[in-house]
Amino acid sequence: MKRILLTLMTIITMTNTTEVNAQQTDVLRIETTLNYYLTGLVNNDAETLTKAFHPTATMKWIGEKYTEVNAIEGLTEGMDGTPYKEKIKTRVVSISIAGDAASAQLEIQFPTFTYIDFMHVLKIEGEWKIVSKIFHTRQDSKL
Repeated sequence: MKRILLTLMTIITMTNTTEVNAQQTDVLRIETTLNYYLTGLVNNDAETLTKAFHPTATMKWIGEKYTEVNAIEGLTEGMDGTPYKEKIKTRVVSISIAGDAASAQLEIQFPTFTYIDFMHVLKIEGEWKIVSKIFHTRQDSKL
């Protein structure tokens, strides 16, 4: 009886360890995808930024009115590869995963405002891609 119980506990522990390792791997892969976006944005680099997105990804926000565009087109329009001169801080605030779906919150802080991005990310054919982005612009005091 002890041997059966010990075997079951070992199997359960191995299964939990495998699931935790798989989720940690997914977190790293999602972070890589998010960093393509952040690096591309900060460096004004359309090629790097595009790696983060599925081709049909959307970007939505509320300005004077509700707006929805293709994320890649909206973000890369006017990008020329010249990095921003001002200091920009970026960070991944959180990542939440459920199977092949994830959400992430990011912050991109410019000197007088911060973009707060909420990304929806899907594992598509083994690759994590951003499929939608919504954001809010928070006005900050001058640094």
